Amino acid sequence: MIAGISIVILVFLFMIQRFGTSKVGYTFAPILSLWFILIGGIGFYNIIKHDTTVLKAINPIYIVEYFIRNKKDAWVSLGGVVLCTTGGEALFADVGHFSVRSIQVSMCSMVYPALILAYTGQSAYLRQHPDSASDAFFKSVPGPMYWPMFVVSILASVIASQAMISGTFSVVHQSLSLGCFPRVKVVHTSANHEGQVYIPEINYFLMLACVGVTSGFKTTVKIGNAYGIAVVFVMTLTSALLVLIMIMIWKTNIFLIILYVVTIGFVELMYLSSVLYKFTLGGYLPLAFSAFLMTVMYVWNNVYRRKYHYELDHMISPARLTEIFTNKNMSRIPGLAMFYSELVQGIPPIFEHYVSNVPALHSIIVFVSMKSLHVNKVPAEERYFFRRVEPRTLFAFQCAVRYGYNDVREVAFEETLITRLKEFIQEETWMQIQTLSIGGNMTESGRESDREIEHNEISKAKRAKEEKLREIMEQEIEQVEKAWEEVGIVHLIGQNEVIASKESNVMKRILVDYAYNLLRRNLRQSEAVFDIPHKRMLKVGMTYQL
Repeated sequence: MIAGISIVILVFLFMIQRFGTSKVGYTFAPILSLWFILIGGIGFYNIIKHDTTVLKAINPIYIVEYFIRNKKDAWVSLGGVVLCTTGGEALFADVGHFSVRSIQVSMCSMVYPALILAYTGQSAYLRQHPDSASDAFFKSVPGPMYWPMFVVSILASVIASQAMISGTFSVVHQSLSLGCFPRVKVVHTSANHEGQVYIPEINYFLMLACVGVTSGFKTTVKIGNAYGIAVVFVMTLTSALLVLIMIMIWKTNIFLIILYVVTIGFVELMYLSSVLYKFTLGGYLPLAFSAFLMTVMYVWNNVYRRKYHYELDHMISPARLTEIFTNKNMSRIPGLAMFYSELVQGIPPIFEHYVSNVPALHSIIVFVSMKSLHVNKVPAEERYFFRRVEPRTLFAFQCAVRYGYNDVREVAFEETLITRLKEFIQEETWMQIQTLSIGGNMTESGRESDREIEHNEISKAKRAKEEKLREIMEQEIEQVEKAWEEVGIVHLIGQNEVIASKESNVMKRILVDYAYNLLRRNLRQSEAVFDIPHKRMLKVGMTYQL
């Protein structure tokens, strides 16, 4: 019955994730504050009532004496002791949702004092009632407070899971931005805090996994063993990555790094060795989940990089591109086409595949490449980077749209891109006029003293060129506006199929032909991720032999 009730609560918790981290957090925050106040207050009450001398337990010398007295049993017990600190690992994942200062203030002013009072109060109670060790928490609660505390404790356990769910969304979102995770839909749930996201596929996967673990294990003993290994591994890996940051980014003094490794590293490795002792008693579960997810991420990233290098090796040369556009059999039709590609510079091979089968091109072509950078946010004025595909008569552009891993894609993406394109045409023309003026002044300075007539002719030619450039600029901007307002935009999406080449070995065939294609068929396609309207979308298929 307890397992069934837990499953109902879990399903309810995952169902409300769609409302967003901020709304869920505002709902849970008062309950969590009440929880810490209650456990701290009850702990203080137990200290005063039962045994004030228990405060001596804060002295670290008792840790040393405990290990001397119990030896191996003390080391094994660390796997249970670490469960007292569970929840701390969620702080690392939740930095994307809250500021560092807010976590520091909440930890030092409320969380840590409340936990110390709670555990010390239970110890004081056990000094008077040593037979209640198996259920010290609820038995130490005063009679009138039992049922209120029971309700708040259930709610607090639900909220503790919320931190890990939010952290999982944040980590998957960043992995997706770096090309290390299969395409999933990311819903940004806050207009003010870009890091707050909701990922439906991950939410339902977590729900099924949690329900399966709860129904399979049924008791908190095995779940505790599994959770202990997960917690300590997260803390140990975080500390290891922090050492790399201290060395490579902060340039910290080597003696401070050694001191950190010796102190923090030694303690965490002690805990890790202790929880691994219970590997067969449920501790294998988080490692099995990790192995599965790492396999999925490796398969996706490996083939993702192979596809990218294939396009680099087979991209269309400028001469071939000019030949395609100037082909007499090629028709130019009104409108603007956005051709999506992974390449920032160069034209992908799928474009030639398209024009060889459909000899018609829109009057304006924009090759769009969306890239996620290894930065938090990209300023709006630096997000769109345009370059013209020469010669100018082709009226084709390349556009790299750059996002940070915490950036939100604009809702009016098409309108923003058109605005930036017109600004680019204006800036390009202005730079050409500036270059023309500088070149003309340099020519004039050498001839001003002896050839006044030629000086006037040069000035007239320069003004004529400037007028011509301005006229071309106005025509191009007018053509862009007309294509946008009257004809509209067509989105050309590359639908790439990948197969292993004939000379590939067995492992590569399994990786490309089976593992990757299985993931690709069962996950979202690029048009679903980019939220491209289906009425103005055209898919272009091509097979890559990797």
